[in-house]
Amino acid sequence: MSTYDYIVVGSGSGGAPVARRLLDAGADVVVVEAGRSTFGVPDIEDPASWFGLQSGAWDWGHQYQPTPRVLDRDISIPRGKGLGGSSATNAMMWYRGVPADYDRWDATAPGWGWDDCLPAFQACETWHGAASPTRGATGPMHITPPDPNHPLTQAMLDGGRDMGLPVNADPNGPEPLGVALANFNIAPDGKRWTSAQGYLEPVMDRLTVLTQTTATEVLFTGDRATGLRVFRNGTEQILTARKGVVLSAGALETPRILMLSGIGPEAELARHRLKCRVLAQGVGDNLQDHPLVRALNFRANRPLGPMKGNGGGTLTIWKSDDALAQADLLAFPVQGRSGVPALWDAYDLDGDVFAIGLGVMRSFSKGYVRLTGTAPDAPLEVQPNLLADPRDLKALMSGVEFLQDMVATQGFAPLFKDYAAPDTKVSGKDTETFVRRACSTFFHCVGTARMGADDDAPVTPRLAVRGTTGLWVADASVIPEIPACHTHAPVTMIGERAAQFILETI
Repeated sequence: MSTYDYIVVGSGSGGAPVARRLLDAGADVVVVEAGRSTFGVPDIEDPASWFGLQSGAWDWGHQYQPTPRVLDRDISIPRGKGLGGSSATNAMMWYRGVPADYDRWDATAPGWGWDDCLPAFQACETWHGAASPTRGATGPMHITPPDPNHPLTQAMLDGGRDMGLPVNADPNGPEPLGVALANFNIAPDGKRWTSAQGYLEPVMDRLTVLTQTTATEVLFTGDRATGLRVFRNGTEQILTARKGVVLSAGALETPRILMLSGIGPEAELARHRLKCRVLAQGVGDNLQDHPLVRALNFRANRPLGPMKGNGGGTLTIWKSDDALAQADLLAFPVQGRSGVPALWDAYDLDGDVFAIGLGVMRSFSKGYVRLTGTAPDAPLEVQPNLLADPRDLKALMSGVEFLQDMVATQGFAPLFKDYAAPDTKVSGKDTETFVRRACSTFFHCVGTARMGADDDAPVTPRLAVRGTTGLWVADASVIPEIPACHTHAPVTMIGERAAQFILETI
């Protein structure tokens, strides 16, 4: 077949739910996925193997461009390339954020407040922890807490308490501030549970999935999206859509497809001699990510034993400044050493080492995505401008000093031996230098085709591409302001809601 009701580009956190819900409503759906099948791949199923999936065969290979703010370093931005998208390669954290995050969305994209989004959050998950009226019980995504019986998990819980933080039963409860066992998209059998497994695998007998197929251009009849040009099996092919096309290729690849289809900023399209079909100045702008210090490393006074789960187990969430209305920092443990290449060059990380990653989750820096050429595999120019807003740097510096104090508490006494990276307790300019050297990405890029009620927003609050008919976006690119959480759960929610909007439109 080459004609379907809907063409969905991307099988990840946003694409998998929108494809499944459209299919369940009786539509004929094809999913176009640039990567290979991930079903049954041992390294993907094993949560402990996720570090090795970065920058390899299952990754797009994108890079953030260097700036002096991060000491002129290239920074890899892992993006999953395979069935399930980044849900097949990420650290499996499932964190929904708080009502204030979605109320900020609602301010510019009406209909996206917490009360609007909660039913979709509940619909997408089966939560295997304590029952809660705000959690889902029958959704496609298996979400589990970790085994708490690990020395590093216990040290984080006890150390957070020693630092005056409350211990939370569930970080996806009404108030996440404090230290808690994390939530993971890991099944009860201990294996990673991807979006493709949850949403697509049960319906593969009635769903068309084209793997190793690259979307190159949305095709139009007038202003209506009626098809997709793809590259598959070494040849160019055309897929036809009776009702429409949904782009769920992520915050880097979706703006590429939009621009290659003539939807984007006038100067950018003209620079590459692309015909302007729809003038959309916001496509490729508004790129946001959570800066991640990867990572503070510490010497352990004994071996940590075999890797459990994803090597973490807790979330520590707190405020860099007590005057803030919302917690802005998040830390997680790593059962072993962790660092960007610049840390390996600067410090000795041999021996028994554990690490703590630190992210600023209410981040303010913004950047952009630009084309370097019109070939579908041309490198993208991706500049998030990490640490451009001084508030992000200030928050991370506060977090580094907090965590260095935390490992010196009684809660860490059974584990902490000494500092490794930095190799001494730091403050002031030394803290700033360490943050700039260790700054990386939380893999949470969003915002490059933001939704909004204003005419400058490329996408409407109902996820339709403005100036077109039959073209929608259902991924992280529509997020107007990055939420203070990991993005897998919010993007899954976006996919659920996208299907509702599309079915109400047609």
